[in-house]
Amino acid sequence: MGTVPITKHGAELMKAELHRLKTKDRPAVINAISEARAQGDLSENAEYDAAKERQSFIEGRIADLEGKLSAAQIIDPAMLDAEGRVVFASTVHLEDLETGQKVTYQIVGEDEADLKEKKVSITSPIARALIGKYAGDVIEVQAPSGIREYEVLEVLYI
Repeated sequence: MGTVPITKHGAELMKAELHRLKTKDRPAVINAISEARAQGDLSENAEYDAAKERQSFIEGRIADLEGKLSAAQIIDPAMLDAEGRVVFASTVHLEDLETGQKVTYQIVGEDEADLKEKKVSITSPIARALIGKYAGDVIEVQAPSGIREYEVLEVLYI
C-alpha cells in the first residue's frame, strides 16, 4: 500500500479514535467477555457471542486505523502554497452557474469525506474536476442529474 493523503485534522481524528478504541473500548469488551465466561455454558450464551463479535470489530478497526496512519501522508492545508491552484486539502468556494447557488468544499482523503461537513473525497467527480484549477475557472461535473457547471470563486488553504 502506497502513501495515502490525509489532512492534518483527519489524522488527528483517526488518532483520537484509535486512542479511544485502545484505552476504553478494548478493555470494556475484554471485561464483558470475562463476565460472560463467568456465567458458565458458553454454547448458549448470547452475551458472550455479542462481546466476541464486538471484540472482533474493535480489533479489526484498530488494525485498519493503524495501517492507514502508518501509510498516511499528512498534509496541513495552512502550510500549502499552491499559488491559488486547487490542490488536495484546499477549500474551494464555487458558484453553480445554473442556479447561482454558492457552495464551499474542502478536498480531503477518502476516509475523512463527509458531505454534511462539506468535505469531498479526492476521488469524487467534483474534486477530480477541481484539481489544478484557479479562481475564475469554470468546471463541468457529471452529476446524477446531468452535467453541472461551477465557477471557482476562491481557493483557500485553511
